[in-house]
Amino acid sequence: MKLRIFTEPQQGASYDDLLAVARAAERLGFDAFFRSDHYVRMGDGDPGPGGTDSWITLAGLARETSTIRLGTLVTAGTFRLPGVLAISVAQVDQMSGGRVELGIGTGWFEEEHQAYGIPFPPLGERFARFEEQLEIVTGLWGTPAGKTFSFDGAHYRLVDSPALPKPAQRPRPPVIIGGSGAKRTPRLAAAFADEYNVPFSSLEDTATAIERVRAACAAVDRQSMIYSAAQIVCCGTDEAEIARRAAAIGREPAELRENGLAGTPAEVAEKIGAFAEAGCERIYLQVLDLSDLDHLELLAAEVLPHM
Repeated sequence: MKLRIFTEPQQGASYDDLLAVARAAERLGFDAFFRSDHYVRMGDGDPGPGGTDSWITLAGLARETSTIRLGTLVTAGTFRLPGVLAISVAQVDQMSGGRVELGIGTGWFEEEHQAYGIPFPPLGERFARFEEQLEIVTGLWGTPAGKTFSFDGAHYRLVDSPALPKPAQRPRPPVIIGGSGAKRTPRLAAAFADEYNVPFSSLEDTATAIERVRAACAAVDRQSMIYSAAQIVCCGTDEAEIARRAAAIGREPAELRENGLAGTPAEVAEKIGAFAEAGCERIYLQVLDLSDLDHLELLAAEVLPHM
C-alpha cells in the first residue's frame, strides 16, 4: 500500500502553500503529491487567494522537488483542448524527470465554468468528448518519433500532428480515471487507464466499484490495473487533537470516522488495511488544512510505517 497526499487548493491556497506541503510530503516519504483541478471554491468561506491552475502549479513543483511523484485528481476534460493538454503534461513530465501522472475526468462543477466562461456541455456530451480526449492524448504520446498523428472524431479533429513533445516516461505517463459510474467509467478505465480511483466512497461501495472495473478489464483481456481510493484524513494522537483538526476543516470527528480516515494513527492504519483488503494498492489522503504540516508529520511517523 502506498500513501499519497491529495490537496484541494481551490479551498484557499497559494502556490507557496502547495510548495510547502509538497516538500514536506517528499521529505517524509509519501509516494506522491496530487492536487485537484478546480478554479472556484466549493461551499461557503473566504474565496481568497483564488484558484490556481493545476498544470502551472505542477510545472513549478517539478523544478522544486526531486523524487516525489506529481499529478492531478483529476484534470477536468472541459478545461483544456486534448492536444494542448498532451503538450502540457508531456512538458511537465520532462521538467520533473518523469514523475508526472495524469488523472483526468469529464469535469463536473458547473459553477466554475460559468465563473470563467468555460463551456459546460450536458453530461452525455462531456463523456463523449472525454473518450475522444483519452484517445487523442494517449495517441499523441504513443505515436512513434518521426511519425504524425491524425484523428477525426465527432468533437475533435487533428490533422498530421507532429505529436510532440514526448513525455520523459515511456511509453507514457500513467493515466488515472476515477469515479463510481456503473457502465461508462469501467469501460473507459479498462480501455485507457493505468489506474482506477474510487473517490470518497464507503468501503463497501469502493469494493463494488473495483469489481466492476475488474470485470470490464477481463472483458477486454486486460491483465493489469492499479486500484486506488481517495479519502479525507483527520488523524490525532488523542481525542482533543482529532477534534481540533476536525474543527479546523469544519467537520465533526464522528462524521469523519464514518466517512473518511479519522481517529488515532492506529484507527487510520486499520481502516487503510480494510481498503487494501478491498483491492486498493494506493490511498490518496485528502488533506484540507494545508497549514497543518504537523498533521503530515504524524501520519508519516505513525501510519506510514505500517503500510
